[in-house]
Amino acid sequence: MVDRIMPEPFRIKMVEPVTVPDRSQREKALEAGYFNMFGLRSADIYIDLLTDSGTGAMSKYQWAALMKGDEAYAGADSFYALKEAVKEVLGFDYVIPCHQGRATENVLFGTMAKAGDKIPFNMPFDTTRGHIFNVGAEPVDCVIDEAYQPELQHPFKGNVDPKKLEEAILTYGKDRIPLIMVTVTNNSGGGQPVSLENLREVSAIARKYGIPLFLDAARMAENAYFIKMREEACKGMTLAEILKAMMDCADGITCSAKKDPLVNIGGMLCCRTEEMYHRLLPRVILFEGFATYGGLAGRDLEALAVGLREMVDEQYMAHRVAQVKYLGDLLDEGGVPFVKPAGGHAIFIDAKAFLPHIPQKMYPADVLSIEIYREGAIRGIGLGALAFATEDENTGELILPKLELYRLAINRRTYTNCHMEYVAQSIIDVFRRRDSIRYGLVVDYAPPVKGLHHFLARLRPVQL
Repeated sequence: MVDRIMPEPFRIKMVEPVTVPDRSQREKALEAGYFNMFGLRSADIYIDLLTDSGTGAMSKYQWAALMKGDEAYAGADSFYALKEAVKEVLGFDYVIPCHQGRATENVLFGTMAKAGDKIPFNMPFDTTRGHIFNVGAEPVDCVIDEAYQPELQHPFKGNVDPKKLEEAILTYGKDRIPLIMVTVTNNSGGGQPVSLENLREVSAIARKYGIPLFLDAARMAENAYFIKMREEACKGMTLAEILKAMMDCADGITCSAKKDPLVNIGGMLCCRTEEMYHRLLPRVILFEGFATYGGLAGRDLEALAVGLREMVDEQYMAHRVAQVKYLGDLLDEGGVPFVKPAGGHAIFIDAKAFLPHIPQKMYPADVLSIEIYREGAIRGIGLGALAFATEDENTGELILPKLELYRLAINRRTYTNCHMEYVAQSIIDVFRRRDSIRYGLVVDYAPPVKGLHHFLARLRPVQL
């Protein structure tokens, strides 16, 4: 029996009407979008769980803050409001706004890394890998082995394996490692958190070898909440205290502000030293805008300053994580296999276990995305071979990822628990008929950008 969930800690003041397209409309939409979830129009979808990026609802305080936006090109008051919030919530002295998270990756890797470099990670996500590949560098997988066991209950599956990290440094040499990066929470591995103990251990290794440590901190507050719930030494700390302790481990962060900081657009690079700040700035000015706005309007900076403080509200975060768990519990009751324990921002269904008869090279996670859309007009996204497969440079052989996942990313303060029940039932209905799904997918077109095929791929169903 699924436990009763706490109600939403907010009132709904404005609604966005949505409709359920009928089955014939869904089929037409799939064909028009080349069977790629990124090709669907918003109007084609009832519940949109493609991403948790920029899809949440802003608070009345954020909407009010928009009116304070100072649109000065340089030195805007809104920038200093953001700078103050970053110092208060995260402890960093220097902040560089950017238009979104991948822009911060462009600045960071374009500045710090070069061809032939290796970047140790717990697991990089798609755009992160894309930016690393774009400069001729490669990510090095240093996540714990437990991350690759979807059914295994482990409190911190996002943790870095210290032995793998140190081995990577000794193998490649610190001169080929411009930085170490840890994603909190680990999106590619199922939204799994990293413990504070592990972050401190990684930080100690980074300092030992003189290598900067950066966090991909898009979902940092969710990670802090898991630490509070699961790490015994931190149970008496506030969410804000834990978050600050996490940040203390790092030399800097990249952040898509469209996730935990609760805004619809924006990103930021933060760092500790003036030296690092000035090292990063030229690329910001070249690709984003001046240092004090970085591609954002003043009103965006104001909303972000408010969102940074709101994300560490403990009642909000308790509901946030509980809603994701509620969806997981409902799916578990229906026998649906997913990455356990439930992640912070999403449920990741194990497509290999859901559709074991479909070869991974025929993209079962993306087949699942099609079938769940067919069933309930629900949009999630496949994060398996289509997104993460690579080619061996010597043989041309396709190297398939260890995980083949389908992600349901839950928008912040947007959908109700009743919506979660609808999603769960739709997926359970697909699960009950899973043996009748007798096709895979082939790629008719993919853009020539390493690591980013899935965004624009044109897919075609083929019978098994």
